[in-house]
Amino acid sequence: MFESLSNRLERSFKILKGEGKITEINVAETLKDVRRALLDADVNYKTAKQFTETVKEKALGQNVLTAVKPEQLMVKIVHDELATLMGGTATDINLNNSPAVILMSGLQGSGKTTFSGKLAKLLKSKKGKNPLLVAGDVYRPAAIEQLKILGQQIEVPVYAEEENKNPVQIAQNAIKFAKQNGNDLVIIDTAGRLAIDEEMMKEITAVKEAVKPDEILFVVDSMTGQDAVNTAKEFNDRLNFDGVVLTKLDGDTRGGAALSIRSVVDKPIKFVGTGEKMDALDVFHPERMADRILGMGDIVSLVEKAQEQYDEEEARRLQKKIAKNQFDFNDFIGQIQQIKKMGNLKELASMIPGVGKAIKDLDIDDDAFKSIEAIIYSMTPAERTSPEILNGSRRQRIAVGSGTSIQEVNKLIKQFDETRKMMKMMTQMKGGKMPKMRR
Repeated sequence: MFESLSNRLERSFKILKGEGKITEINVAETLKDVRRALLDADVNYKTAKQFTETVKEKALGQNVLTAVKPEQLMVKIVHDELATLMGGTATDINLNNSPAVILMSGLQGSGKTTFSGKLAKLLKSKKGKNPLLVAGDVYRPAAIEQLKILGQQIEVPVYAEEENKNPVQIAQNAIKFAKQNGNDLVIIDTAGRLAIDEEMMKEITAVKEAVKPDEILFVVDSMTGQDAVNTAKEFNDRLNFDGVVLTKLDGDTRGGAALSIRSVVDKPIKFVGTGEKMDALDVFHPERMADRILGMGDIVSLVEKAQEQYDEEEARRLQKKIAKNQFDFNDFIGQIQQIKKMGNLKELASMIPGVGKAIKDLDIDDDAFKSIEAIIYSMTPAERTSPEILNGSRRQRIAVGSGTSIQEVNKLIKQFDETRKMMKMMTQMKGGKMPKMRR
């Protein structure tokens, strides 16, 4: 995400390295490079121009403190302006009514249907909502089937009328159904086209006027860059939507849509999709995104993802087992499952300050734990509970059963033993006891 832009901005700031103070000349030189970086990232030209002018004005109006180098000051100003450019603060969605009605809009292929499912799952788990998904795309039969499959995956009901070709009637009937069945949230998926046309706009406007949604979200493929911004403007002129959703932000996106869309349509980005999985959806935080663009990581989001998977009772149980040196392979595999639930491994690692740049060329596969899981699942229940019984013949059997080598099995067991010792030591120290050292 934004790797090319991040690298270009980093090079731009190096112009100020070694400079004793900020001057009009070195600021102009730096910002000329920053503007090029933004334009290469497919940021709207007027947006890029206004952005650099604002940064220049703020940079020349500041005195550089002794403890702050010009390069550091410029990074801080650019960071704050990037956050402001993308909206400043996170914006929530309106769920006050019951049922609250959310209408999706966007072109075909933007990811509306998948996002509808992701949003239903997010609001069900985090807001305690009882959502109903509505199949309002009457032109693409696969869209109805896709929504039904997604609904089954996340255990959310889907309202569909396969024979009805009137999206207004379907939406109205769905809201009646929701009221009768206790659904306090209705998410209406609508038809998209390959390009904006009058028929499409009339249809979605008619749905809007009929159901009077509490929230209209415009879903856009962030990989389309500046075209996404132009499309958003046309939709907003007709629909006056409430917020933007950027999908496929984990792909090879240059960042133009994320950086331009707020300034062009004056509507907040509310959510970003970062993968194919149904939990790969995040609330958009402009400041955190600015952190990541400038290579500062995003520790807050990383901690939030960890907290979502954190179980206090389970943590207490594990702490007791660790203290007694009873942490076993069942606990180990449980912790791996928790990590996997947090999302894409490379994405998670990039949230750690300084790590994103270091791993940008590495291929971190989501199946990185596959061989470890295979080895552990090839153990008997007794072996997982009592790792000390893993002798040579048992290890050989596990290697054959897991499709790995005896060296890989030995390496995992050794790492597990070292981890167990370290965890026990940390628990003792935390309890105010110093671990006994062997002579």
